[in-house]
Amino acid sequence: MKKIFGTLGIAILGGAIALAGYKTLIEEQQVVVEKTVEPTMQTVKASYTPTVINSTSTPTDFTEAADKTVHAVVHVKNTSIRTQQNPLAELFYGSGSGTRKYQQVGTGSGVIISPDGYIVTNNHVIEGASDLEITLNNQKKLKATLVGADKANDIALLKVEADFELPNLPFGNSDNIKVGEWVLAVGNPYNLTSTVTAGIISAKGRDLDGNTNIDSFIQTDAAVNPGNSGGALVNTRGELIGINTAISSRTGSFIGYSFAVPSNIAKKIVDDLLEFGVVQEAILGINIDPETKSVEGVKIGAIDAESDAIKAGLKEGDVIVKVNNVKISKFSDLKGQLTAKRPGEYVNVTVNRDGEDLIKTVKLSKRSTYTSFTFGVQLKDLTEKERKKIGIKGGAKITATNNEGFKYYNVGEGYVVSKINGKEVASASEAVDILDRYSGNQRMYLELISPKGEVERYKF
Repeated sequence: MKKIFGTLGIAILGGAIALAGYKTLIEEQQVVVEKTVEPTMQTVKASYTPTVINSTSTPTDFTEAADKTVHAVVHVKNTSIRTQQNPLAELFYGSGSGTRKYQQVGTGSGVIISPDGYIVTNNHVIEGASDLEITLNNQKKLKATLVGADKANDIALLKVEADFELPNLPFGNSDNIKVGEWVLAVGNPYNLTSTVTAGIISAKGRDLDGNTNIDSFIQTDAAVNPGNSGGALVNTRGELIGINTAISSRTGSFIGYSFAVPSNIAKKIVDDLLEFGVVQEAILGINIDPETKSVEGVKIGAIDAESDAIKAGLKEGDVIVKVNNVKISKFSDLKGQLTAKRPGEYVNVTVNRDGEDLIKTVKLSKRSTYTSFTFGVQLKDLTEKERKKIGIKGGAKITATNNEGFKYYNVGEGYVVSKINGKEVASASEAVDILDRYSGNQRMYLELISPKGEVERYKF
């Protein structure tokens, strides 16, 4: 049975913005008042102990780290086929006459992380690609295939085949980096291949306004520009500590602030994509108290009755101040630690309860419910028993919806999304990722299985 409804649900798209090219974050204009003053000579008594500098010491040398990195950072070329709709042509000349296809080319960077050709980059660098090509530092070109991607954390994994071992970078531990530490950013800004810039770590656990996904960026002042996306942020030992992802700018070019996904998060996502095909998201099973901003740490507002957090002894009102040995000052610190962990892992959570610090060992749970704000639907992973009953390998069950089209056809709780555009859905997170790409300018076909086991097809 085929049911068709047109552009229902498009109104929900107001807040959804397609992430294409290089990300920029817009800051408010500031008024700067300049005054000229005559310098005056004055004597000030020192209230500190001066640092004695060894005049024979040499300045920091970045050459070894740069040499290790440039050979492992690649140029990524993304070719995609886009479709443009002309409503007026459709109106006057009939269906199909207003559709135009064109080729779009985007570029960015990637980091080789294994000698057999696995490459990590940003999801926004390769999103929508019909063809991927990477260029090595020696100018050799190779075709790449997409292994998997995670839109939420803006990480993608590519694979190339070569008849030789590829230079690669080891992952460093991003939990160990310190504010003020020297770092290098390596990538291909404006198609200038193998560009190395230096700076320091300006902040950790940075939560950017307007970014709803990644909440734990590394902020640096190393120069990063369009084309650096997906490139390497390394320490002075040449270890990969981050994937350069975003800048904060009024103009679209670097003005002093750049942001990278921490290596511990990137590595965990890569491991998940290789082992499971999708990211396994770990949760503590708690809700955050709205008053968290007024305390140092993260205040627990409520606890999921089925989570291990209750069994471990966490209580409402506890303030989380550490996860393992990492200090938690704000929610982005906690989010970053959990994103780098897998469901089933145990973490030592230090909480402050009535002025006393307590350590509780908590087993992390797996997140199973995801929401597509674009389609107005909440989806949940099926249990193994449910999959066997209806005879599918994956799927995503609808638990709630405010989509007017679904409501019109009485599609709601209990329905299972089995295919999108003819492709089998592996999980709820994958389904939400695909649904959130819907812009209303392209057709999307959904295959659903009703609670009675009937297959129903819908076209948007």
